[in-house]
Amino acid sequence: MKDLSIYFKGLSKSENDIITGSIGEKAIINFGDNFENPAPYSIAILSVPEFRNSTISPQTDLSIINDKINDLQFGDWKTPVYLLGTILPGNSIDDTYLALREVVFELVKDNVFPIVIGGSQDLTFPIFQAYKDLEQTVNILDIDPALDMGDPEEPIDSNSWLNKILLEKPNYLFNYSLLGYQSYLVKTEESSLVSKLLFDTTRLGEFYNDNKLVEPLVRNADILTFDLDAIRGSDYNGNTRDLPHGIYGEDACAIMRYAGLSDKLTSLGVFNFNSSVKSNFDANLVAQMIWYFIEGFNNRKKDYPIGVKTDYTKYHVSIDDFKDQITFYKSDKSGRWWMEVPYPKVKGARFQRHLLVPCNYEDYQNALTNEMPNLWWKTFEKLA
Repeated sequence: MKDLSIYFKGLSKSENDIITGSIGEKAIINFGDNFENPAPYSIAILSVPEFRNSTISPQTDLSIINDKINDLQFGDWKTPVYLLGTILPGNSIDDTYLALREVVFELVKDNVFPIVIGGSQDLTFPIFQAYKDLEQTVNILDIDPALDMGDPEEPIDSNSWLNKILLEKPNYLFNYSLLGYQSYLVKTEESSLVSKLLFDTTRLGEFYNDNKLVEPLVRNADILTFDLDAIRGSDYNGNTRDLPHGIYGEDACAIMRYAGLSDKLTSLGVFNFNSSVKSNFDANLVAQMIWYFIEGFNNRKKDYPIGVKTDYTKYHVSIDDFKDQITFYKSDKSGRWWMEVPYPKVKGARFQRHLLVPCNYEDYQNALTNEMPNLWWKTFEKLA
């Protein structure tokens, strides 16, 4: 890994006493004169206060989140945690994008998990571009109250970054999933386009009717981008859309724990932090979300089934009017389920990581009653 210190401004040393057993005591923190490149198989937390493509004040201070993270207790964790500091906004937004892109590229390439605290959600775009540099086809999960599609002819901003990803050439996006959206915030034509592209969308109401839907979606993602505006205004006071409805704070933490548990996920962004209202309250929420992610990360089972499928129970299900059987795998380590989608290896080498689709036990039960799982069909159609 090349020297990353050139990208970062160190964190300020807190005048408060360090709490015994806290993250602040046990993490490797960059104070400006002691920068260490993160070791492989560690977690690296970094802040990017780039808000010029949003309505949030450019003076928004993200350091308060780092302070709140440091105050939380370090769990029974084996994974080293690095607080790398801040990537300061460049002379232009493109300069900031380039710096973040190169940092994420270096970290992911070296098996370091980056947690990016933003900054506006258009920073998802340079994170995606880092995977393009790695030539890795990815799935993106977007926790968001709306669909940030935007006009492809207009400049990118915090509410219109998805089109820029869709139009990238060559394109390394395999699947996009939107979780927690509110229908009255999504244009009909945008919703239709997402449906035609065979992407996955889960409304806020669907999530609360059956919150088991979220775990396979999270487990299928390589990149998770979390718009804090997806959290209801009473739980996240800085909600820039002033939304009375949304995800509860405790459910945001549960999603983050699921994300940490996912062996496939390799980067996380938490965006649109707005410190203008009750900043201590909101920073505590974000810090606790990140704590739950790290807790999940340290409990990964390493059962994402690639290659030799040992330690799994294999089930074959026949469905009427379908010539092939559907193969399910259940992990003996975690009890989690996957479905296998057949595809010629010679044609699908680029997509090998996406041929096993996470699912629930209910998908297996439904298949036993001749109901074809929706995620299986969508993946098959995209591969075809």
